[in-house]
Amino acid sequence: MKILIKGAGDLATGIAVRLYQCGHRIVMTEIAKPLTVRRMVAFSRAVYENTAVVEDICGELVQSVKEAEQIVKNGRIAIVVDEEAKIRDTYQPDVIIDAILAKKNLGTRMTDAPFVVGVGPGFTAGEDCHCVLETKRGHTLGNVIWKGSAIPNTGVPGNVGGYTIERLIRASAQGEMEPVAHIGELVQEGQVVAYTGKKPVYAKMTGIVRGMLQDGVTVEENLKIGDIDARCERTHCFTVSDKARSIGGAALEAVTQFERIYGKYAVIVLAAGSGIRFGSNKLLANVQGKPMYEYMIRKLEALKGFPVYLVTGYEQIRTAAEEKGIRVVDNFEPELGISHSLKLGLTMCLKEKPQIEGVLFSVCDQPDLTLVTMLTLIRTAMLHPGKIICCGHDGVPGNPVLWDKDFFGSLMTLEGDTGGKRILEHQKEQCVLVETGAEELKDIDRKKDLPE
Repeated sequence: MKILIKGAGDLATGIAVRLYQCGHRIVMTEIAKPLTVRRMVAFSRAVYENTAVVEDICGELVQSVKEAEQIVKNGRIAIVVDEEAKIRDTYQPDVIIDAILAKKNLGTRMTDAPFVVGVGPGFTAGEDCHCVLETKRGHTLGNVIWKGSAIPNTGVPGNVGGYTIERLIRASAQGEMEPVAHIGELVQEGQVVAYTGKKPVYAKMTGIVRGMLQDGVTVEENLKIGDIDARCERTHCFTVSDKARSIGGAALEAVTQFERIYGKYAVIVLAAGSGIRFGSNKLLANVQGKPMYEYMIRKLEALKGFPVYLVTGYEQIRTAAEEKGIRVVDNFEPELGISHSLKLGLTMCLKEKPQIEGVLFSVCDQPDLTLVTMLTLIRTAMLHPGKIICCGHDGVPGNPVLWDKDFFGSLMTLEGDTGGKRILEHQKEQCVLVETGAEELKDIDRKKDLPE
């Protein structure tokens, strides 16, 4: 897969190494003057030196998309100076991984690529990315988070060899960096290891210098400029760390899951009902400041990794969907019932994507349904081929429902205002229930159902 990694520091490099080893094509972006402490195991070093080799993998600095594509084709990793990652517009990656590690989101959006991964604090799965990778040392390091956020930044470095704050080397003053000790060198507590702004910087512990900024860069007072490791294993200074490798494994897990479902499941949203019980077109009703249908449009925009179809006969909804690149299927006969919409959508999907493995059917009048839940249904289908995957609360199934291809024939026999519920009643042993909150499953049938 084409993967764009934002950031090329040591943790981002750990991610790149693991993905590269599994055959993925990697382009990384960096700022013009990286300040990577563990620079000997970071592809960011290529910004200064044009090339950087980490564990026999070569990263090379490039100036354009064309150069990047050639470097990747030649079996290397491309690094480009591009602080805002504008290269994504022309490179069009399958996956974007934000590994800047800024402890906050600096502009990454879930719609930037078919699959977007946030690394560390500052991201929320289902809001600005599809999943988050845990970066805090401890029991949950390397977890893939599909709902929620990583543990917030505590400001206290992780424990390495029994030391936390002491292992960091910080600038004593603003100014030019002048290293005295070098990466891989053993130092003693109290020893001068660098000068910043002509003022000495002292080691706070005994150990081996695992990281140190290069000579000549300008630093701010108290900036982290180095790292001491009490374990004193020199090889640790020149190989990907346990933490970076763990986070890289999490990225590989997330990307592999996405690769298994990418383009193999479709989403069909039914938005053609006449709204008889509501008294008008309920999909245009105001729900907390915007038309109800816009909630679904926003979720579909973030599902660009899948064939997406919206069945409707309403011009306003059609226009809004097409503006976001969503495929619209016309239904100008809503009186024929929900089965008609279902079959129109499925027919179009199978015509355009005959090899599809399954279809997630959803309705447009559940504004509280989350993207997290929709993705969970698709990921669950990947783990349970041949099954019907449906949302439920307290064991009671509801919408949306993902149907395996084995059930497409049965769905095409439905008539009138009957959805797949009739089939579900006779296929309970084939159903896998995904529990979610009751509020997500609530649909708006009458005006009294609207949130206040």
